[in-house]
Amino acid sequence: MLLDEDPADLLRHTVQNLNIDPDKSALERINYSLGRLGTIRDRQLYDAHSALKKLSRTLSALSTQHEDARSSHSSSEHATRILALDKQKFRIAKAASELEVESERLEQELDGLKARLHELEAQGLEGSDNERGLREMGDETLLKLKVYRSLGIEIEADSTGNYTKAAIRNNQKGDVSVVNIDPKFSRFFYANYFWQTL
Repeated sequence: MLLDEDPADLLRHTVQNLNIDPDKSALERINYSLGRLGTIRDRQLYDAHSALKKLSRTLSALSTQHEDARSSHSSSEHATRILALDKQKFRIAKAASELEVESERLEQELDGLKARLHELEAQGLEGSDNERGLREMGDETLLKLKVYRSLGIEIEADSTGNYTKAAIRNNQKGDVSVVNIDPKFSRFFYANYFWQTL
């Protein structure tokens, strides 16, 4: 039986049969790894503490700046300035729009004047056939036509010498109306129409 043997022999045999060297090596490796992990963890904690301190200083500085900005900022003054800037913006936009419309009107007027100049240059010093005929008609008719022309009304005669067409220029609106003159309407009717168009 096992219990009949000497306990010292049993212990000696047990110690001889147990091989604890691999366990000791494993424990040494574990202790080494734990030591390295502890060092790494301490370094990470140190870096985290340093970053936290830096962020705390940054937060403190930004909080101070924010408080300074809030204390110096007046919401009513800000609203008043925004309102003034909005009014100025609308005034500038309105002025720009009006200038654009005026520019377009002046361009149309300039185009009309260029066309008239070209027409006059093409007619020469003597003027067109109609104008030469008008000079021969007498001072009264010529004076009437000059008055019409000064008002922006161009009277055109047909091949028989009768006035059958009028071109009315409205420089304010920048447009031209052409009217066929029909003898069945009175001069009073055409005079009223010309004035309304002008």
